[in-house]
Parts: sequence; structure tokens; C-alpha cells
Amino acid sequence: MAKKRITTDLVEALKPGDVVFDTQVRGFFVRYRGGVARYGLKAIIRGRQTILTIGAHSRGEYSPERARREAERLRGLIRDGKDPAADRAADKGAPTLAGFAARYMTEYSEGRKKPRTVAEDARLLRLYILPTLGKAKLRDLGRAEVARFHARMRGTPIAANRALALLSAMLGWAEKVGERDDGSNPCRHVDRYPENARERLLTAEELGRLGDVLGQAEALGLSDWRPVAVVRLLLFSGARLSEVLGLRWEWLNLETGIVRLPDSKTGAKNLILPAPALELLTGLPRFADNEHVIPGDRAGAAFVGIQKAWQRIRAAAGLGDVHLHDLRHAFASTAVAAGDSLYIVGKLLGHKQATTTQRYSHLAPDPAKAVADRTANRLRAIMEGGAGEVVPLRPTGGRTQSTQRTKPHRTG
Repeated sequence: MAKKRITTDLVEALKPGDVVFDTQVRGFFVRYRGGVARYGLKAIIRGRQTILTIGAHSRGEYSPERARREAERLRGLIRDGKDPAADRAADKGAPTLAGFAARYMTEYSEGRKKPRTVAEDARLLRLYILPTLGKAKLRDLGRAEVARFHARMRGTPIAANRALALLSAMLGWAEKVGERDDGSNPCRHVDRYPENARERLLTAEELGRLGDVLGQAEALGLSDWRPVAVVRLLLFSGARLSEVLGLRWEWLNLETGIVRLPDSKTGAKNLILPAPALELLTGLPRFADNEHVIPGDRAGAAFVGIQKAWQRIRAAAGLGDVHLHDLRHAFASTAVAAGDSLYIVGKLLGHKQATTTQRYSHLAPDPAKAVADRTANRLRAIMEGGAGEVVPLRPTGGRTQSTQRTKPHRTG
């Protein structure tokens, strides 16, 4: 067994089967086998002789000096009573983020989230999270890696924030099931990108054009009544598209004008149908083999062809940048602009949080301005001689005087 100071020249001169131990660090050696020179450390760990592999000799991996420093580090751990071999074995069996993501989807996401949310989680994992962080050890994932991941997605800030939120949920659940230490979620310290909510509000003139197109649907080649009914219901109810497309006759009470939705984005809720929506519904056909208000082409299926039809409708109305969800905004913005309270509008829309409805607050009439207008108008009427107006004057000698002004009588 040769014993020399291990250098680059020595390693590159090795022949198959050669083993050389270092004279500087006890137990540190290099061995040439299978066409590759590999560094290692022979040591006694808890009374048992163990060989720890360090790595292959190469410019991109280990040089003699780097391998020697790693050998010294391992010997220091052994002197401190630790077992690097056991730690390596445990680390090798530790789950990666990709492995844990599969567990999260089956054990948590699919049992607690709506199918649409589960599908979105899977999309975010497939497109963004796993390609970048999938190979990282779950327990070792830190703030620096998460911050770099989020920064790489700065060109798509909304997608970046959604991916970060999902990653945070996964790491939070990892703490609950004992795969990470409590309070170790690194996503908490990464700032989200600001998001500018898309807001496309329709003007009265645009709503008029849309109404004209819906009224002329047959002339535009839209002989199918279903897309027109969907658009009108969205406008007249403020419901979400999924709520209209999934609507069933058994949930609807035409006498009370209330639809009891067993499920929605925010859970079970009552959908209040105004008179125009009820009038529309009473005129729709019903089918014995389909309980959907807007039936699909197959028995028992919901209608799925709204998007293509909407493209034609909005193009004919000159509303190329208007989405179907903007019709819900049209309902809300019209209500708020008319002076209805944000609280009531939020109830109609099914918002769980008041802050969700707050986005329309800038459309509401300013109550302070209304008070100012009424007060100024009252004062102007008094100053112009409004009949019967009593104007208090400044007190004189401890008494309050008042005078009554009447409009002068004009003759002729």
C-alpha cells in the first residue's frame, strides 16, 4: 500500500488497481478503478471501519486539494461523534420536492380542493416549480433557492405569485406532516410581485351594442339559443360563468327567484335572480334527458361551446377586449354606480371578503360630495330669497336674533 502526498501529477499517473494513501491527512486516499480515479477516506466510526467516498478526480468535480479539504471536514465530524455515513444514507433516502409534490397532490390537494384548483396546481407544478426545484431535497430547500425561483419568473408576475403561493402551501403542509421543521417555510420571507387587477368596465354605449347583437343573433348566424342565454344570464345575475353553465333546474325556485347552488368558488350559496333573469329563464326550453338549464349536446351534459360563440358575439359588437367574466363586472359596477351599498353588492356576487367588492368602490357616488351639494344648494336658495327660510343671525346682547326673508311681491 503506497503512501505519498497526493498531488495532481500523482493522480494522473495512476494505473488500474493503484491505491495511494496521503501522508498529510490520515486515511485520505485515491484509488484508480474502472478507468476513473476516485478519492475517499478510511476511518473508524463508532468502532467500525468505514470507507467514505468523496468523489471522482476531475477539473469540474474534485482536485487533490479540494478532496483533501473534504477529508479533513469528514474527520472533524467523526471526532465530534457524528456519523457521516449514516447522515449520507439518510440524505439519500430523503424526499425531493418532486417526490413530495406527488404526495401533496394525492394526500392533500385532491381531497380538499375543487377539481379546477387541483388542475391548476398540477399545471403550476408541471410548468414552473418542478423543472426548477424538483430535484432539490425537500428538507434543504431554503430562502435563497425560493427567492431565485421567484425572481426568474418576474416577467410573468401573476404566474410567479401563484407558483410561490402553491410552493408555500406545500412546504407548510410538509411541516404539518413532519417532513420539515416547524416554522421553516422559506416562502414567508419572499415578497410577492404587485398585481394590477384587470378591470374592463363596459360603458352604456357598449352595453347597447351588445344588446343589439344579441337581439340580432340569428342574423349573425348564431341560430343556437344557448350562447345568447348564457350572456344574458351573466349580465342580469352577476353570476360566475361556471355557475351559469352548471345551473340545474332542480336548484331553481322561480317563485322566490332564488337559486340554491350546492357548490361554487366560495362554497354553497344562494344566487338571487332579478326579474329580467327570471323572465329569460321561464322562456327557456326544458329537456327530459338533461337537468342543466343550459344543456349540452349529449344527454345529461352541460353546455361547453360558449367561448367560440362569444368570440363571434363580441367581434360583432366591437368588444374585442371584453371577456365573459367582464359581464359579471358590468353587473357589479352598474349596481355600485347607482348608489347601492358595497355590502349588498358583495352579497349578490357571493364575495366572502368585503375587500373583494372594494375594487368597485371608486364607482360609488361620494356621500360627502352629496352632502356638500345639498348644503350648498340650500344656502344658495336662502341667499336668493327662498320663502319661509329662517336664517339664524349672530347673537346680540346674549340673545339670538333671526329674520325671515320672503321673496318680494312682483306686480304687473
